[in-house]
Amino acid sequence: MKAVFGVLLLVPAAALAGSPFDGTWKIRTETIRVTGKPDVLLLTGGEYSCSSCVPQIKVKADGQPHEVTGHPYYDSVAVVVISPTTVRAIYTLRGQETFRETDTVSADGKSFAATFSDHSGPKEATGSFSETRVAEGPAGSHAISGTWQPSPGGMQGNDVATTVQFQLTQDHFRSESNGRSFEAPLDGTPVPVAGDPGHTVVSVKRADPNTILETDSRLGQVTDQIRIAAAADGKTVHYEDKDLEHGQTTTFVLDKQ
Repeated sequence: MKAVFGVLLLVPAAALAGSPFDGTWKIRTETIRVTGKPDVLLLTGGEYSCSSCVPQIKVKADGQPHEVTGHPYYDSVAVVVISPTTVRAIYTLRGQETFRETDTVSADGKSFAATFSDHSGPKEATGSFSETRVAEGPAGSHAISGTWQPSPGGMQGNDVATTVQFQLTQDHFRSESNGRSFEAPLDGTPVPVAGDPGHTVVSVKRADPNTILETDSRLGQVTDQIRIAAAADGKTVHYEDKDLEHGQTTTFVLDKQ
């Protein structure tokens, strides 16, 4: 149960003339691909678990918030069983809702459609995505149980979820999206992401004139290795995020606005 709209990007200043990164960009959602380890969910006997989450989540599915530890963006989870095919999970941090997701399994059980709302930034990010079944859950478990892989091209999001800004200066790369921003020197010096409740620290290097390599860390551990490559004509950016914690890689294309 995880949305992939987690891009971090910029606020303007004196730009390097002709930089293909500079400006506002929007994710071309039909290009989103998630590969790697699948999502593994189980709902049975009144208990919900996500063994692919890091750390693993295991809470009662009674609609009440239950404390979880080790997650930077939430400290409690409430799981509501709406029907034999629909489940809702509500994530909160210090008593405030940060994320809500509702999953509905198809009649044939081969896929599920999800809607989400993300309140971790100053504006609400909303959207939808789908996942395809890889393996069945145990007999007698809820329909959401099993192993799932995000479906290619099955994701949508509002402007808040999909719009970002970049800017490249002589010495820094800057990025901003829905209240989260950083300005990182190109020598790899780590800087905190402002406005990020997960306290992410970012370092960047310039691999070539059109490619930025970004490394994200939390609590001293590297979580993501990101490659941001701008086309020479300045019209598109190719984004690749290797999520080391979850063993997944997300790729997509952004279009210049």
